[in-house]
Amino acid sequence: MNLKTLTKALLLFIICFITSNSAVAQKPKFRVIAFYTGKNDQAHVSFVHEANKKFPELAKKHNFSYDSTANWDNLNAEYLSKYQVVLFLDTRPEKPEQRAAFETYMKNGGAWMGFHFSAFALTPSAFKQDWDWYHNEFLGSGQYGSNTWRPTSAVLRVNNNHPATKKLPETFKAQPNEWYRWEKDLRKNPDIDILMSIDSTSFPLGTGPKAHEIWQSGYYPVVWSNKKYKMIYVNMGHNDMDYEHKYNKFTTSLSQTFDNEIQTKMMIDGLLWLGKRRK
Repeated sequence: MNLKTLTKALLLFIICFITSNSAVAQKPKFRVIAFYTGKNDQAHVSFVHEANKKFPELAKKHNFSYDSTANWDNLNAEYLSKYQVVLFLDTRPEKPEQRAAFETYMKNGGAWMGFHFSAFALTPSAFKQDWDWYHNEFLGSGQYGSNTWRPTSAVLRVNNNHPATKKLPETFKAQPNEWYRWEKDLRKNPDIDILMSIDSTSFPLGTGPKAHEIWQSGYYPVVWSNKKYKMIYVNMGHNDMDYEHKYNKFTTSLSQTFDNEIQTKMMIDGLLWLGKRRK
């Protein structure tokens, strides 16, 4: 083989090597599918729009793929087999076959992150507590108890003994949110790992006008995981809105959930943990 031929062969090898490595680098680490409804409460709709804009940007930066769908009938075994992580942005599945598919997905090693209203259940209401596995075993929270009002910021205390929170400060000020209280005391559940809770310096929390909408004391978990599953529930997902001034049919957002660097880091580090393939 002469020098010219050898040079061409070497150049071809280098091009193929670079192309191959580039393809590997561009292949996403894992795939995320977000389910949402995006109706009714404007604060939840605001968060859904924000999430579906922000998560694709973060996915590109952290090398995972992000898809979203408002079709809850996609919650089936064939569709879910394409994804390593499922998100519930605002609501939960209602049909028995959708719920069964999700439960099977999680019990077979799937991963999930749910936001704010995705854990809501209250009997009687439009979202009854009629799914024991999800609310009592999986989330461990049971029914909704009450909430703060108006949406306000809170100082959160962080448990750093988890991949989603280990790089965060011990406390930080979160974005405005409607904070939930739950039926069950998660501290008494050995399967639940509480990652964030309302810090005592936040009280009084809420502005009312009703007295029970302002929390004066107590213990309130806002982010947690269940050790039996690869999951994280995040109570954030209700932006503050200009409720007093409606323009046409819309209410203007006064805050954005992703505008907080520390809060967003928790979500991304949580997703990277959820998407990590088990050995």
